[in-house]
Amino acid sequence: MKALILAGGFGTRLRPLTYTRPKHLLPIANRPHIEHVFDLLMGHGVTDVVLLTSYLAETFDAIVERGVKRGMTIAVTHEAEPLGTAGALKNAEALVSDGTFLAFNGDILTDVDLGALADRHAATGAEATILLTPVDDPSAYGVVPTDEDGRVLGFIEKPPLGEAPTNLINAGVYVLEPSILERIPKGEVWSAERRLFPGLVEEGAGLYATGTDAYWMDIGTPRKYLQANLDALSGAYRTDAAAALVPKEVLAAKDAFVADDAMVSSACIGPGARVEAGAVLERAVLLAGARTARGAEVRDSILGEGATVEAGARVADQAIADHEVVRPSS
Repeated sequence: MKALILAGGFGTRLRPLTYTRPKHLLPIANRPHIEHVFDLLMGHGVTDVVLLTSYLAETFDAIVERGVKRGMTIAVTHEAEPLGTAGALKNAEALVSDGTFLAFNGDILTDVDLGALADRHAATGAEATILLTPVDDPSAYGVVPTDEDGRVLGFIEKPPLGEAPTNLINAGVYVLEPSILERIPKGEVWSAERRLFPGLVEEGAGLYATGTDAYWMDIGTPRKYLQANLDALSGAYRTDAAAALVPKEVLAAKDAFVADDAMVSSACIGPGARVEAGAVLERAVLLAGARTARGAEVRDSILGEGATVEAGARVADQAIADHEVVRPSS
C-alpha cells in the first residue's frame, strides 16, 4: 500500500516559525515532524510514499534523501499554487491508480494502528474510510457523525461552539480507493473536507469512519506544537527520538550546551543550542543554534533557529522567530 502525505500548506497559524520552513519540518523531540510520520508508516510495513508539496518545496530534499537511505521509495509532487487537500491528491493520481492507498494530513502526529484502519476499510467495502479522534472542543475541526455501522451521516466543518453533534473529528488520516480521485476535477482548488467528503455523503456512497483512542495531535499552532514536544518528553507520545532523556524530561542534542547551574525542565534543546549559567528553561523548545543567555528565562515558548534571549530577558507563551533577539524590558 502506498501513502500520500499532504505537505503543501503555508503553516500560517505557526508563524513566525514557518516563515523559513514548512511546518512539517519543525522538530518533535529534535527530529523533523515528517520523519515521525515516516516512522509510523515504516512500522506498519509501508515504505512507498508520495510527498505532496507546494510551499518551500525545496526544503524537503534532505528529508527525502534520508528517507531513501532508510529503505523508503519517495516520489515528490509539486503544486505551483496549492490546490486544497483533495486537489493535491488529484495531482498525484497517476502515482496511486493501482490500488487502495493511505492519505495523511502532514501536520498530524499520531501512533494510530494503521493496520487496523486498513482492515476496517476492507471489511466495510468502503470507497473511503476516515479516521476519527475525540477532542474536548470540536469547533475548530471537521465533525463526523456516523450511524452504528460506521457509515458517515454528515461532514460538518468547524461547527459553532456547543453545537457539534459529536466530539469525534476528522483526524486527517484516510484509506482511499483510486476511484475516489475520479470525483475530483483536475487543476482546481478542491477541499476533501468541504467538497469531496460531503459530496460522498449526499450521493450515499461508501464513506465510512472509525474512531481511535491512539495518541493524536494537530501541530498546527505554537501551543499544540509545543505540547507535542512535551508529550514526546513525557511518553504520552512514544518515540525512540526521546530515548536519551536526562532527568526532568530534558532532551538535548549531542552538541547542545547546558550549563550545570541552569534550571531546565521539560525541554527539547536542538543542535548547537545553548542554555547559559543561571538561565531558566521550562516547557520549551529551542531550535538549532538558539541561545538563552545568563539569567534569561524562557517558559512555555519556542525559540526559532539562531534566536537569542539576552541576559535578564524573559519570554513566556511565545514563538520567537529565527535569529530574533529578545532583550530585557526597560
